[in-house]
Amino acid sequence: MDTLAETLNARLSKWQPDVAELARKFILEIIDLADRDALDILRSPSVEQEVLDLLDEY
Repeated sequence: MDTLAETLNARLSKWQPDVAELARKFILEIIDLADRDALDILRSPSVEQEVLDLLDEY
């Protein structure tokens, strides 16, 4: 197994459940963007939403 996958698997079991779930969500978004060959042109929808939420607070 790839070193990255092994490290991720080990860490996910150590993190708090909410942190692990968020990490899984971000990783799935990255995989999806890579599958569409769009990592260099698209922003992560969740990151974009975070920025919009922060702007709404001001």
